Amino acid sequence: MARGKIQIKRIENVTNRQVTYSKRRNGLFKKASELTVLCDAKVSLLMVSSSGKLHEFISPSTTTKQVYDEYQKLLGINLWKSHYETMQENLKKLKETNKILKRQIRQRLGECLNDLRFADLLSLEKEMETAVEVVRLRKEKLIMNQIQTKTKKIRNAAGCNNRLYEFNMDDPHYGLVEDGVEYYDSAVIGYSANEQPHNVFPLRLQPSHHHHPNLHHGGGGGGSDRTTYTLL
Repeated sequence: MARGKIQIKRIENVTNRQVTYSKRRNGLFKKASELTVLCDAKVSLLMVSSSGKLHEFISPSTTTKQVYDEYQKLLGINLWKSHYETMQENLKKLKETNKILKRQIRQRLGECLNDLRFADLLSLEKEMETAVEVVRLRKEKLIMNQIQTKTKKIRNAAGCNNRLYEFNMDDPHYGLVEDGVEYYDSAVIGYSANEQPHNVFPLRLQPSHHHHPNLHHGGGGGGSDRTTYTLL
C-alpha cells in the first residue's frame, strides 16, 4: 500500500507534532551517520525542538567547534564576531543600568544632589515620603501585634488571678506551701512543669497516714520515711 503524501505545513496537534519531530529527527541522524561512515565526512547536526530541547549529532573523533572553525576557515568568515558584539552591547547596557541604580541609592542617602534639577528634587522627595510612609505603616503594624500579644498575656494572668481568689484561702483544705516547710496538713496550689500562670491549678492533698517530722528524716521505728499523699 502506497504511503499517502502529507501537506507540508505546521502540525497543529501537539502530540502529532512531537511524534513527527522524533521520527524525522531519528531519520536525519541516521542519514548523517551513514554519510560519516560511507563518505568519511565530518558532520555536525544541531536540532532544537519547539519545547526547547537540544539534540545533536557529531561525527566520531570530532567536535562541533572543530566543524565550525573549519567552516569559518573555508568561507573566510567569523561566525562568533556578531555574537561577541551582541554580548558586549548587552554588557554595556547592564553596566549603565548598574551605574544609574547606584546613583539613585546615593541620592536617597542625601548624596549626589548637586546635579539634580528642582523638578528632580521634588520627585525624589515624593518617592522618599512614600517610602517613609510604607516603613511607618509596617512599624505600626509590628507595634500593634506586640501590644495585642502583651494584652493577651495580661488577660490570661488576670483570669488566673481571679480563679485563685475564687478559692477560700481560709479554708483549712487549701493553702500555699512556703519555702522550707517540710510537711503540711491540707493542700497546695500546684503549677505545671512549664510554670505558665494560666496553668495554675489547686490541689487538695490528704496524707495516707499521720505525718511526723521525725519520720520524714528517717527517725524511729524502722518504718518508711516517705509520706504518700492522695490527690483529691
